[in-house]
Amino acid sequence: MENFESVDAVLDFAILREQEAFDLYHGLASQTSDPKLAVLFTSFAKVEAGHKLKLEGIKEGTTYLPVRQNPVNLKIADYLVEVEPSPDMSFQDALVLAMKREQAANSLYTNLAATISEPLLAELFSQLAKEEAAHKLRFENLYEENFLSEN
Repeated sequence: MENFESVDAVLDFAILREQEAFDLYHGLASQTSDPKLAVLFTSFAKVEAGHKLKLEGIKEGTTYLPVRQNPVNLKIADYLVEVEPSPDMSFQDALVLAMKREQAANSLYTNLAATISEPLLAELFSQLAKEEAAHKLRFENLYEENFLSEN
């Protein structure tokens, strides 16, 4: 974990991570020839863009994160192997990629919340961790509906 010298440095770090995620999904959406995957990747990119906007709003003092309950964790992502992003990946692999990225983002924000001594910033990252967990749950539910349930 990086050592941050200011609140702005922490927020800039988080904003950069969200931009990287947006760039990945946006790039995959524009490269895939599968229309279903293009829609899925575009929706992933929009989620990441929303995270970035929220962080930027917090940095500028114009956004507040409401307190949320901890989402359920189905732990499906815990038992899946990482997949490499590619324009021709399957729907199943795209969901695995999304679950793993949301799980990593949740861990990042959880760790930031635990290491930041500023209470308001720690709460911010705690809330972002919960939001990432909720997104992971959404992808786990999709995965379960499409690949784990009996037809």
